[in-house]
Amino acid sequence: MTAGQADALQRLWPKWGLDIDGQRIVDLGELFGNENPVVLEIGFGMGEATAQMAAADPETNVLAVDVHTPGQGNLLNLADQRGLNNVRVANGDAIILLREMLAPDSLDGLRVYFPDPWPKKRHHKRRLIQPEFLSLAATRLKPGALVHCATDWEPYAEQMLEVLTGHPDFENTRADGGFAPRPDFRPLTRFEGQGLDKGHVVNDLLFRRVQP
Repeated sequence: MTAGQADALQRLWPKWGLDIDGQRIVDLGELFGNENPVVLEIGFGMGEATAQMAAADPETNVLAVDVHTPGQGNLLNLADQRGLNNVRVANGDAIILLREMLAPDSLDGLRVYFPDPWPKKRHHKRRLIQPEFLSLAATRLKPGALVHCATDWEPYAEQMLEVLTGHPDFENTRADGGFAPRPDFRPLTRFEGQGLDKGHVVNDLLFRRVQP
């Protein structure tokens, strides 16, 4: 962790940080200081794309979850430098956050960009995008909320498409039922650019929470 990241964590965590302890329901209006829509981002790496998207859409609040301490410090630092008041950083398990700390119908969107693909077959059960996870997420997402996933691991992309397509709480925004082109609002990250240079194919999936 760099000195700048450590400094940002120390200075800004009391104001913009959230520890996932499963002990209370978070009042998102209180957390952000307004009643704007809230999107949950799970796994943000070093936070560059998160900060870019937050800057481009200041009327949308972003609750960004990760366990990577340098990344947390980096995102807080970026938000501070750019004067972003619509980013909050949560540390801990996103499942506990969803299950224990977020109210039903409290989220306007969910972003999962480049999650760990767990490429070995025996580890596939550790992948985040599974039917049980989607069922939990559906209870916290408002009808019409957008679920946006992206991965450069093609077998995982196929599994994501299969699982999301088969889930009754979600529908593909693509009429052809396939992958979506990268939308303009998702910036190209350095990590993604490196993958593309190596010939990786990046697939985006855009699904909506259907009306129950």
